[in-house]
Amino acid sequence: QVHLVESGGGLVQVGASLRLSCAASGRTLNNYVMGWFRQAPGKEREFVAAISRNGVGTRYGDSVKGRFTVSRDNAKNTVYLQMNSLKPDDTAVYYCAGDRDLYITNTGTSTPGSWDYWGQGTQVTVSS
Repeated sequence: QVHLVESGGGLVQVGASLRLSCAASGRTLNNYVMGWFRQAPGKEREFVAAISRNGVGTRYGDSVKGRFTVSRDNAKNTVYLQMNSLKPDDTAVYYCAGDRDLYITNTGTSTPGSWDYWGQGTQVTVSS
């Protein structure tokens, strides 16, 4: 079983950048597709990004395309989410997710219920 811990969240102003990290322990990440989701108060958990096991393939939610970049360093067992041009609508708790069976091309990748492993989340607040 893999244990995921997010970090890097915080309070920033509109237009700022943040980089979130997701550190894994218990298993190496090479065999896991990894993803990021977010959840704002009163809203459903929303797909943000996913990255293939070797880091070559990526996929993004429509609301973050062109602003966010997902990457991974399997040697460090860590996944990253670089967030640029942040907007107030990006305010949410951001969660890291992992799964051994998914592929980023699967339609289920954007569905929270398809993922087996989750971190505890990190708060991102964008102030206007």
